[in-house]
Amino acid sequence: MTVEELAKALELKVLAGSNNLGRTISGAYVSDMLSDVMGNAAEGNVLITIQAHKNVAAVASLRDLAAIVVTRGITPEPDCIRHCEAENIPLLSTAENTFEVAGKIYTLLRQ
Repeated sequence: MTVEELAKALELKVLAGSNNLGRTISGAYVSDMLSDVMGNAAEGNVLITIQAHKNVAAVASLRDLAAIVVTRGITPEPDCIRHCEAENIPLLSTAENTFEVAGKIYTLLRQ
């Protein structure tokens, strides 16, 4: 599944990184603790989080994540959006809570 297919399936809003929506997703990782993400998220994972500051984008770049999905309708800070755009990291958002989004992504990736 690509990031674009995921965004369409879950009606996610694309906030940045639209040039890299064709990237294949290898899995997902759910965490709001960035040190946990740095130590455990795998390359190509989608990060599902409520964190919405530029350090999230830096960690996504460091771990070569496929995308970031910010949940609960939280609006990412402008510097996060700019960093994702500069690094070509798809930054997606949804009003749904983290649990619901994680379950839906799990189901989609297992099909």
